[in-house]
Amino acid sequence: MSDPTRLPGAFEHRWSWQFEGACRTVDSSVFFHPANERGAAAQQRERLAKEVCARCPVLARCRQYALDVGEPYGVWGGLTEDERRRLIAAATP
Repeated sequence: MSDPTRLPGAFEHRWSWQFEGACRTVDSSVFFHPANERGAAAQQRERLAKEVCARCPVLARCRQYALDVGEPYGVWGGLTEDERRRLIAAATP
């Protein structure tokens, strides 16, 4: 679960980048898996989400946000939940 104490706060300039996200025109189900999704279905959905992220003008900011707040769900900044967990674990001494 996200740690709300690590969220960027109420200042619009800290989160307004989200208005520029390529994901805003795509159904959120592409980025967040349904219960019990596995195998080929999960891989296909994640591939579609990453295609959207690859053309996103705020990919780097989105990725950093997800890593900073420990976002536990969905594809953010072109990274899946597992990919973010591995990056965070690798950076932790």
